[in-house]
Amino acid sequence: MEREMHKVVLVTRKTRLQELIRKYNTAEQARFYIEHLGADFSDYVREDEAYRRAVTTVTQAAETYARLQRIDRDFLPNMIFGQQDIVIAVGQDGLVANILKYLDGQPLIGINPEPDRWDGILLPFEAGDTEHVLARVLKKSATFREITMARARTRDGQTMLAVNDLFIGQKTHVSARYDLTWNSRQESQSSSGIIISTGLGSSGWYRSVMAQASGIAECFGGPRLVSRGPAWEEKALTFVVREPFPSGRTQAGIVCGRLTSQDTFRILSQMPKNGVVFSDGMEQDAIEFNAGTEVTVEIAPKRGILVA
Repeated sequence: MEREMHKVVLVTRKTRLQELIRKYNTAEQARFYIEHLGADFSDYVREDEAYRRAVTTVTQAAETYARLQRIDRDFLPNMIFGQQDIVIAVGQDGLVANILKYLDGQPLIGINPEPDRWDGILLPFEAGDTEHVLARVLKKSATFREITMARARTRDGQTMLAVNDLFIGQKTHVSARYDLTWNSRQESQSSSGIIISTGLGSSGWYRSVMAQASGIAECFGGPRLVSRGPAWEEKALTFVVREPFPSGRTQAGIVCGRLTSQDTFRILSQMPKNGVVFSDGMEQDAIEFNAGTEVTVEIAPKRGILVA
C-alpha cells in the first residue's frame, strides 16, 4: 500500500481555551475573565490538553498510512476535497455535521477526543482507534452509514446543504412573513421561522420543538406526543413551523409534516430585509431570503458517508 497514493484530511476545531485566548490575547487575561465570573478555568485547560493529545495521536497514526493535510473548521467552505481523500474529524458532533455537507462521497471518520466529556453520537471512535480504522478504510473493508441530507435551492441557482437542519426565517428569529406551499396546500404565514430536519438532525432542534409541543398538549389535558424522525439513511425529511401566528391575513394550518422525494415544499419570502436561509446552526454562512426570493426544499441528491 503506497503511502503517497492516499491523502488524509484532518479537520480540527478550536477549543474553548483557544477561542478565549483569541478574544483576550493571552491565557492570563482569559483566566482572569473566567475566574472573575466564578467559573473553573482549569476545566478549560484540561479540555484543551485532552484535545491536543487526541490530535497528536490521530496525526501520528494517519501519517503512517498517507499524506496528511490538516485544516481548521473555519476554512471548510474554501476547501477542495479530492475524490479519493479520506477525512477525519476530531471534535464534537457538530464538527462532523459541518464537514459532511462539503464532501461528495468521501468517507468521514469521527474521532471523539474526550469520551467522558462528549457523548459523540457521530464520533464512534477514539484517537487510539485511528490506525485500525484507517487501515480498514484503505483496504475497503470498513462499514459505512449513509446520511440523508436536505437541500435548499433558490430560483437563481443558489443552493445550501444541511446535514442536521435548515432554518428559513428572520436573522433575529422574530416574525417572518412568507407564502408556504406544501404539495397542493398553500398558506400565507407569519412565524418565528421554519425548521426542516434530516433523520440525523431529528434528535436536535426538531426534537426540542416537538418536546415543547408535547408539553403544551399535556398541559391542556391531551396525551404526550411521540414524534420520531426518520432513520439517518431514510430518504425523508420533517418540518416544523415555529410559533405560527393566525390573523386576518395569515394562517396556521400547515405547522408540521414529512417530506419525501414525491413532495413539493416551497417558501416565497414576503420580507423586505433580514430574511435568511442557513443550515446546521451556521448563521454566518447564509443565503439571503428577502422579498421575491423563493426557496425549494428537497432531499439532497448526494449523501454523507460516515465510517461506522
